Amino acid sequence: MTTSDSGKDITLRIAQNPEADELLGRSPLAALVGMLLDQQVPMEWAFTGPYTLAERMGSDDLDASRIAAYDPDAFTELFTAKPALHRYPGSMAQRVQQLCQYLVAEYGGDASAVWRTAKTGDELLERLKALPGFGEQKARIFLALLGKQLGVRPTGWREAAGPYGEAGSRRSVADITGPESLVEVRAYKQEAKAAAKKAKSAKTAKKPGTARKK
Repeated sequence: MTTSDSGKDITLRIAQNPEADELLGRSPLAALVGMLLDQQVPMEWAFTGPYTLAERMGSDDLDASRIAAYDPDAFTELFTAKPALHRYPGSMAQRVQQLCQYLVAEYGGDASAVWRTAKTGDELLERLKALPGFGEQKARIFLALLGKQLGVRPTGWREAAGPYGEAGSRRSVADITGPESLVEVRAYKQEAKAAAKKAKSAKTAKKPGTARKK
């Protein structure tokens, strides 16, 4: 994952931290873990998590086999130590360990094998959706990240990624290439959240009231 299909070094600017972004660019597992952590916390916090975790494990990278075999309580402590790796460190520690256990069982601990041997975008999407902690939306976003920034582009990858695969979009972490695009993506998310809240309120207001019993 260090170089793209064109042979150029990959430079990510998602975490907005040089060391954390460098790890994301060269480590398939770090990228997967960052995506897993990307919920209910700022994107920068989530994608800095793999780097902080590697540091706390005394390494310059993450190893799926080591994490899978780690004592669960001790692994949770790595997440809960201040500053915590996530708003919900306990549950996320469990999810990361489950992800690594799955990668060991299904891919021999090689995270890149999830996409390296996928022949089509649809096949890759199904593989990503099968990962613990990856639902439909998270899988599509990560697929878009692979295609847009990490040079992983099986046939039909944009279509499989859905709206997140659109060129020039500012919908997700897949579109973050620096501070300016981070602001744009965050603004889009806030607008989408506000629109969804407004639509929900309008729908609730249209529901007929429940008649009172006499």
